[in-house]
Amino acid sequence: MNKKFALSLGLFLTAITTCFGIEIPRPEYPRPQFERVDWMNLNGTWSYEFDFSKSGIERSLFTNEGFGKTILVPFCPESPLSGVNHKDFIDAMWYQRKLSIPEAWAGKRILLNFGGVDYKSTIYINGQQAFVHYGGSSSFSVDITSYVTPGSTDNLVVYVEDDLRSGLQTSGKQSHRLHSYSCLYTRVTGIWQTVWLEAVSKGGLKSCSITPDLDNKQFVFEPVFYDLDQESSLKIRILDNGKEVFSQTTPAGNSSFIIGKLKNIKTWSPESPFLYDIEFSVLNSKGQTIDKVNSYAGMRKAELRGKTFYLNNKPYYQRLVLDQGYYPDGQWTAPDDTQLRRDIELGKEAGFNGARLHQKVFEPRYFYWADKLGYLTWGESASWGVNWTDPVAARNMISEWEECIHRDYNAPSLIAWSPLNETWMEDMDGQRARLTNDLYFMTKRIDRTRPVITVSGGYHAGFTDIYAEHTYVQDPVLLYKQLAPNKEGYPYVFRPDQSAPYKGEAYMVDEFGGIQWIKEMKLPEVNDQKEFWGYGEPPKTLEEFYKRLEEQVNVILSLDHITGFCYTQIVDVELEKNGIYTYDRNKKFDRSRIYKIFTKSREQAKKEVKKMLSERDIPKEKSK
Repeated sequence: MNKKFALSLGLFLTAITTCFGIEIPRPEYPRPQFERVDWMNLNGTWSYEFDFSKSGIERSLFTNEGFGKTILVPFCPESPLSGVNHKDFIDAMWYQRKLSIPEAWAGKRILLNFGGVDYKSTIYINGQQAFVHYGGSSSFSVDITSYVTPGSTDNLVVYVEDDLRSGLQTSGKQSHRLHSYSCLYTRVTGIWQTVWLEAVSKGGLKSCSITPDLDNKQFVFEPVFYDLDQESSLKIRILDNGKEVFSQTTPAGNSSFIIGKLKNIKTWSPESPFLYDIEFSVLNSKGQTIDKVNSYAGMRKAELRGKTFYLNNKPYYQRLVLDQGYYPDGQWTAPDDTQLRRDIELGKEAGFNGARLHQKVFEPRYFYWADKLGYLTWGESASWGVNWTDPVAARNMISEWEECIHRDYNAPSLIAWSPLNETWMEDMDGQRARLTNDLYFMTKRIDRTRPVITVSGGYHAGFTDIYAEHTYVQDPVLLYKQLAPNKEGYPYVFRPDQSAPYKGEAYMVDEFGGIQWIKEMKLPEVNDQKEFWGYGEPPKTLEEFYKRLEEQVNVILSLDHITGFCYTQIVDVELEKNGIYTYDRNKKFDRSRIYKIFTKSREQAKKEVKKMLSERDIPKEKSK
């Protein structure tokens, strides 16, 4: 794309948004569980320059006050919505825009927040380096108070490095080849989530963990402050549909634990996703509010008892769908907030009670809608791309994953953590087991309230709370033979020679199905239809698709040792045409029929499997 056209396209996009009364893309507050009034969205038209030779530092591009091309933030340059649509590798690039800090923010701490920048980002204010961050999935905040002057205009430059093929960084499903192939898709470079400014009192609230304690009918709050004033205090209010049900004011302190006791509790679940509103107010010695944060919380309990998953002290069967969070026009970035909500609604309409968020750390707005609508989620890192034997790669992944856990800890919909997906490397020197165990124990230290699926599928190593396997066997009888416990009572393990032994953990099949079905071609992802794929031979008719799907789901529901499933997948993604919906979120199947399959009772599934096995002369002693 030439310079003149890129500039024109960027100006055109800005003009269009202004014309329709939308000044910037993704204008909503990006962090719904920690929301302030004094903030400024920085999405919109920025200038940029690619730096393929990585010579920009030597050329002092960090002092540049306007590059020759424009990009629409927060969309990555690989996406059509960015106005750039560059599909080749981008090892480095520069962003620039002006900052106009309101004069009213004088005397406050001024924070520059980034929802997500892939991968290494260096922040410059007026030519001075202010911050360096590693991690393409984790959010970060830069205190720029000492670099800017309220009431004046300052220059922001962001330098991004994204060496996808280095093996030192997480990349998720981004393709390591020029083009997309198999289950690896279009790359994501640079800024891909909202950038915003906010003004905070010097003694304001930095964060607050909220832990629901269902059995004791209380929330446990753990606040962290910026600069503590000996005479400041924190007031916490809990509201039920606007009615105050708890209020307490306590001296501000980073060692405080505030117990929000409730008389009559309302629980959160997919069937009844009730949320309490939370208000945090930091007060000075005169009782005046110097910082206010709005939040919310759900009273729910997610745990394992033996081999069974419990939600709110009742056995709960997880019927999940794989969601990779890709969009044809935005790649990792949803074009607007309504699309995030719609993705969850599509999952619920298909009969799923949640999603395994796959090889991508989803943005906080997605969790907000999952919380509001009632939709279970598994949080997973973008772990693919990491070279296990390299200590720098391990360090990068551990620190990034830690930031992700802290950021999303408060989401009631998030009921499990899964740091790794399908690890395949043979453990020749113990590094795979070491990193796996480091991730497991770190996750448990930060969050003891949720189960951890250390490795989903592939080669298992070390400790895990749920033993999760993948299978794409298409024939239901063969699938039954594979998944039914063996003579010793042990479940299927893909590679026992490369995996830690099964020790009686809860067991899930968290990838199966993946049945290809192409309804129609609307999106020009590739020119050759033969490149599209799904698992197994595609069904010849729509009726054959329904039959295969139902029989596979029946098999998994019928086996008592399986505590939940995850079907692949919610929408088609680029070459992969095995979604319940098309890539552009349109209908592929009879929704009521799909819904009945995925919501079928386990008792009914057992009857149908028993009948199937008898008709095909399969021994029935394994059938539960």
